[in-house]
Amino acid sequence: MSAALEPGWLKTLEAEFDKDYMKSLKAFLLKEKQEGQIVYPKNAEIFNAFQHTPFEEVKVVILGQDPYHGQGQAHGLSFSVQKGITVPPSLKNMYKELETDIPDFKTPAHGNLTQWADQGVLLLNATLTVRAQQPGSHQGKGWEIFTDSVIAELSAKKKGLIFLLWGRFAQNKSVLIDESRHTVLKAAHPSPFSAYNGFFGCRHFSTANAILEKEGKKPIDWQIT
Repeated sequence: MSAALEPGWLKTLEAEFDKDYMKSLKAFLLKEKQEGQIVYPKNAEIFNAFQHTPFEEVKVVILGQDPYHGQGQAHGLSFSVQKGITVPPSLKNMYKELETDIPDFKTPAHGNLTQWADQGVLLLNATLTVRAQQPGSHQGKGWEIFTDSVIAELSAKKKGLIFLLWGRFAQNKSVLIDESRHTVLKAAHPSPFSAYNGFFGCRHFSTANAILEKEGKKPIDWQIT
């Protein structure tokens, strides 16, 4: 599995692939396949976030929890779905916030966020695989240990990152982040169940760009085309 990582990430995370939890995780995923379970995303896309956002280029981290569990949705980037798939409710609400936060932002016709990832936005889910139609089915199998180490390594080895932590699950990861080195922005989750409790109006997208510009970095073009 480690071969699927971009070289900078591979150098940073290589030791994780030799640990017992990762061996157990590999065995679990192999068993799922042998038992005929459908697992999303497909193997080639599990580490998509790391391929599109090299370690040296990370500027912003948006943390999700689980991949989408419907056919054709998940492709390895948190909150993102492939073109041709209905835009999920949480992402619709992210677009609504962008319309009020970023001048001239127009809601795209699709939900593929690869353009963000290619600009340095790490779209990281805590769990990187899921069984079809069974949300949370791959939680507690080892992925969280791996992605916690991703967050911890980013915190320790980089400076000036902006972490967007939406909802309690993501906010609990703040213990892994050195806030003297990085900016942590917290808000409610963009889900329809909570977006009106503090996600709408959080202005995280413009705030992130203002911080990047202040640090002499290129801001994110949040407009998806």
